Amino acid sequence: MIQQGMSRRELLRGGALAAGSALPGWMPRLAFRQAGAPARGDVLVCLFQRGGMDGLSAIIPYQERRYFDTRPKIAFKAPTPGDSKASLRLDDRFALNPALTGLKRIWDEGRLSAVHATGSPHGSRSHFEAMGFMERGTPGENRLNTGWLGRHLAATARETDTPFRAIGFGGAVQEALRGPVPAAALRSIAEFHLQGQTAELARYKAQLESLWCGGDWLAEDTRAVFSALDLLEKADPAQHQPENGAAYPQTALGQGLKQIAQLIKADVGLEVACIDVGGWDTHVNQAWGNGDSTQGQMYNMLRQLDQAVTAFYLDLGRRWDDPGVTLLTMSEFGRRVAQNSGNGTDHGEGSCMFIVSGAAVQGVHGTWPGLEPAQLALGEDLAITTDYRDVLSEILVGRLGDGDLPAIFPGYDATFRGVVRHRAGAPPIKTEGAPLYLPRVGR
Repeated sequence: MIQQGMSRRELLRGGALAAGSALPGWMPRLAFRQAGAPARGDVLVCLFQRGGMDGLSAIIPYQERRYFDTRPKIAFKAPTPGDSKASLRLDDRFALNPALTGLKRIWDEGRLSAVHATGSPHGSRSHFEAMGFMERGTPGENRLNTGWLGRHLAATARETDTPFRAIGFGGAVQEALRGPVPAAALRSIAEFHLQGQTAELARYKAQLESLWCGGDWLAEDTRAVFSALDLLEKADPAQHQPENGAAYPQTALGQGLKQIAQLIKADVGLEVACIDVGGWDTHVNQAWGNGDSTQGQMYNMLRQLDQAVTAFYLDLGRRWDDPGVTLLTMSEFGRRVAQNSGNGTDHGEGSCMFIVSGAAVQGVHGTWPGLEPAQLALGEDLAITTDYRDVLSEILVGRLGDGDLPAIFPGYDATFRGVVRHRAGAPPIKTEGAPLYLPRVGR
């Protein structure tokens, strides 16, 4: 319950001021964008698969004999008409895991592209270190304290930005969003609404306004925050019904994507959303070892991913094209080519990425390195032939309208792989160098 007669001093004592605004610390940190401002480009949804996702189980290179020879108990079948346990053919070389029936539908509708043998070329097999490299966008380099999305938000900031440019779903803001433009960490919209106590929220806002919206320097920032709160009320989960037959699973990923869809539909100015799904560190039991690879941890994880992404895809409908949404998956590294004695795989290098977008260029992109011993990285890993920053760079320029790549990926010269169609009037790429060091910035 809210205490009556709380003073401004007491509110201040209850929580430190949020960075960049005059809010108490218990309120979410928000990145603002003016309501009704023209969209810069697609809403970008970054889905991080934490733990090192086995790309060879997601996109099966079914023409490679060594895929089956090195994975006798965990390999997924080559495409076979009428066999529901066989992989789903994409082209003459690759097939989707049989759990990914929804992604296959998205592929058939021309809104899915994939990149194989991709990753962050840092050589580390440490989850913590590899995730840090991936989110900073500087493989092998620790000097930069901001994330690649944080630098993108800073590069495209305007004085009129207000509210909700960026949100990280979960208990903490993802490191990729770290930077001078603050982003909100949101566990649930319902929690933001004080667990649905609408009358209590209205009374609390009125009390806060009387304390904070005076004529001093605090007033402007505070009024902007209350405007943000008003906008978020449009995304009330009690009022949201998924569209187009979408059925979100009762998983953290499913419910998180459902709320991202709510924010997109509510038109609160969302530009970037990040969400995590863990469990991909499959050292054991990718398959149970009974001769059926669709019974095991990998199939189950991919099915949960597929159910959540498919519901998100259906729910947003035309919004994939107008004004535009792009969902991107990535993982800190892949797994080794050969299975281990526990019917799992150990930490490796190359993996794969999926791009769901109204502007996707259908195809499995990238240069396939092969699985013969001489073609493997370190003699045991799928080699990385496409730097993941190439994919991110193309989406940033072609879909989000940010051509300042030297500021986002300093010292890196990106190669576009043709994974998405570019918006009309996409900006030219800035080519001048940018310093690697940026001031240390807190979350």
